[in-house]
Amino acid sequence: MMPLTVLLVDDEPLVRVGLRAVLEAQPDIAVVGEAADGAAVIPLVRQLRPDVVVMDVRMPLMDGIEATRTVLRTIAAPPKIVVVTTFENDEYVYGALRAGADGFLLKRSRPAEIVHGVRLVAEGDSLLFPAAVRELAASYGRQHGNTAARTVMERAALTDREGEVLRLMARGLSNAEIAAHLVVGTETVKSHVSSVLAKLGARDRTQAVIAAYESGFVSPG
Repeated sequence: MMPLTVLLVDDEPLVRVGLRAVLEAQPDIAVVGEAADGAAVIPLVRQLRPDVVVMDVRMPLMDGIEATRTVLRTIAAPPKIVVVTTFENDEYVYGALRAGADGFLLKRSRPAEIVHGVRLVAEGDSLLFPAAVRELAASYGRQHGNTAARTVMERAALTDREGEVLRLMARGLSNAEIAAHLVVGTETVKSHVSSVLAKLGARDRTQAVIAAYESGFVSPG
């Protein structure tokens, strides 16, 4: 089986060394490259085609927000993106999630949490910390929430069950946990999630949850 490939992007060499050591201790993960700034991400992604980019959210030349936005705009079949940060309640993190990042990790996370997070997004799930995302939405979501966000939600015309699934997604529940909560099959939940994403025009669960907060469909409180 081919290993899961990762590109590390951080302006602190010691952080990159630490992340490499943690990830390469796993037999199924290979770090295929490193960069010290977001400006170097595009050529490296084109050259190396990593499955996941683990990227610092704050960097001197091009930060993680703009790098995420550029990758998703210019790369066909882009990699998954996880941003790393020192502080969870960081406007840069919210900006990166809005730009399309699949989730975030704290630099103080335990090695097992980092490995789990990288594997999770590689499998197509979103890496959300419900309490942290609620705090981010409470702090910054209102600044971005507007009539356009509400219009998107209204036009989506979610069914009652789809709305229920979206609210559970916003709580950070996985498909299996949502299935157990609603007493339905996991495949049924996957179908509802796919429908929600399609109706909202969302790239992934993270984008759907942000849309739910910014439109007022879900309250941070």
